[in-house]
Amino acid sequence: MTTITSVNPATNTPIRIFDLQDDAAIDAALAAASRAQHAWRQVPVTERAALLVRMAAALRSGKVRYAEMIVREMGKPLVEAEAEIEKCAYNCDFYAEHAPSYLADEPVASNASESVVAFEPLGVVLAIMPWNYPFWQYFRFAAPALAAGNGAILKHANNVPECALAVQQIMEAAGAPVGLTATLLIDNSKVASIIADERIAAVTLTGSTEVGAIVAAQAGKALKKQVLELGGSDPFIVLADADLEAAAETAVKARYINVGQSCVNAKRFIVEAAVADHFSDLFVEKAAALKIGDPMERDTKIGPMARENLRTSLHEQVKRSLAEGAVLKLGGEPIEGDGFYYPPTVLDHVKPGMTAFREETFGPVAAIIRAKDADEAVAMANDSEYGLGAALWTGDLVRARHLASRIESGAVFINGMTASDPRYPFGGIKRSGYGRELGVYGIREFVNIKTVWIGPAK
Repeated sequence: MTTITSVNPATNTPIRIFDLQDDAAIDAALAAASRAQHAWRQVPVTERAALLVRMAAALRSGKVRYAEMIVREMGKPLVEAEAEIEKCAYNCDFYAEHAPSYLADEPVASNASESVVAFEPLGVVLAIMPWNYPFWQYFRFAAPALAAGNGAILKHANNVPECALAVQQIMEAAGAPVGLTATLLIDNSKVASIIADERIAAVTLTGSTEVGAIVAAQAGKALKKQVLELGGSDPFIVLADADLEAAAETAVKARYINVGQSCVNAKRFIVEAAVADHFSDLFVEKAAALKIGDPMERDTKIGPMARENLRTSLHEQVKRSLAEGAVLKLGGEPIEGDGFYYPPTVLDHVKPGMTAFREETFGPVAAIIRAKDADEAVAMANDSEYGLGAALWTGDLVRARHLASRIESGAVFINGMTASDPRYPFGGIKRSGYGRELGVYGIREFVNIKTVWIGPAK
């Protein structure tokens, strides 16, 4: 493959053809990044933070153009695309403010020395990023990594090349040192050799569990640090004492935001049996009211899925779940036309072992599962190979804290919707990956945590 074609998923029409970069271009980018990072690591953290402020300004100044680019390439509704750009800018501002304290030397109390723990950059990090949040996934990583003194090479998903190149244009507009960051438009077959290259110090990937396993093996063979944010089948637990109206309202947003195409979307709605019928009715009513249509229209809530093959795979999961005994309450058939549309779909009476319970459904399909009590709900939530996020709805906050400690996931949101936020660490366990992004823990993933023991002068 020597070219890639960007396709509008709302119309199934080509946008633009892009030439892929050859080995010489890849080598030049790695060499430039290595040189630039060696200088960048010596720049005081306060000056590195100033770059992040300029990145935020560049994002906001181009918000309309970048949001429309997201809509055009992967189908996200426009209002959500604008929110994605603003979130990127906020993340840059957050790390610009907090990086100096997060990276400051930490003194270690000792009678024998005045030792410190220092946080020093690892080098150039390869970022392998997905299409579903084509700006956020990059800036979520890049803001803390650059503030810590690293360089960044982006290998983006090949269905969002316009967004990938725009990311690099933003970095250049913000005044990033020449070569410190770069976007590579390359075939996936080139990734292994880049990971193995001595000029790459570490790898971060957001993507599927299957791809994560491949990248982890490649990075592990090269003894490179990795952060992997992978798939999820997040539970959304609703207990009998919850505010059902609020829970259903939030549940619909949690499932169908980004047309259901997020690792951290709620996917399995585990409801205490006493209120399951009522919750199901509320959920279906609210899901049915979501407007499906042109993602450029501001009131559209459900745009197209990003690719036709994704829609096909999702529909196969729905058909298998129905054959296994699930009950269709809403949707369930692809929408005819040129775009890759799939309606909000609700499968009720889903049980453990069924496809919609066992597999990640990466699209607008919700599975409602009934549990006899809170203990069974938690057991069902944990009955998954994934462990990214979870939500728990109940009126008893004391019990909620206890139950949250039993849920196997990287995050639990009580009476709320699981989401990423620069203030809090984000990542998973089990087959949802390892390592953390965001918060103080995120900025310290790609640093050398160095002990500096200082004895008395002699």
